[in-house]
Amino acid sequence: MLGRRDQKVRVLQALERAIRQFRTREEIWPLRVPAQPLSLDEIIRKALAHEARDFDRTSLRSRSLLHLAWDDGSTWELWILSLPSGIKLYCDSSHEESRILASARRDSEIDPDRLFLELLGETAGEEFGIEMAGGAPSRVRSTIDDRAQLVDFFVHLFEVAGIEEDIRAPDGVRQPDFRTDVERWLQSAS
Repeated sequence: MLGRRDQKVRVLQALERAIRQFRTREEIWPLRVPAQPLSLDEIIRKALAHEARDFDRTSLRSRSLLHLAWDDGSTWELWILSLPSGIKLYCDSSHEESRILASARRDSEIDPDRLFLELLGETAGEEFGIEMAGGAPSRVRSTIDDRAQLVDFFVHLFEVAGIEEDIRAPDGVRQPDFRTDVERWLQSAS
């Protein structure tokens, strides 16, 4: 048990050092971003060396925001890692890798979770160095309580990524407002 705690402390210290290079821009403040997504797996490997293979990466998660799954078995998760210094790290994970996309102070006067999700959806991830691929997911789990915010996220994401047709009504009847299609899709995917 003590060994696991020591491993986690070393990883958290390495993360604190790694995020010092993050920068902000006026349009994304209070979020700070790296020049490109940082590999969480690489930071863990450097911090723990040969012990990295035994480290439970899920022990770093404070909370999950979104978990998306596709029919082909692939998944993507967006989650938060809270550092002892009061900084939240926005991370994503797939079967291939885990990355750090952005950071923000927990005590920010602007809701950084909301801003992060808005920017992620409005740019289909481009603002954070990632991109949407694989079409609309077939299953969605989320801890986001605000259903309107979640619908807005997917409306923007699907429009920017150009995959609206993936979730339009299967009978071909177009709704006058794409938001209606997204609400229906999200209900069936949740």
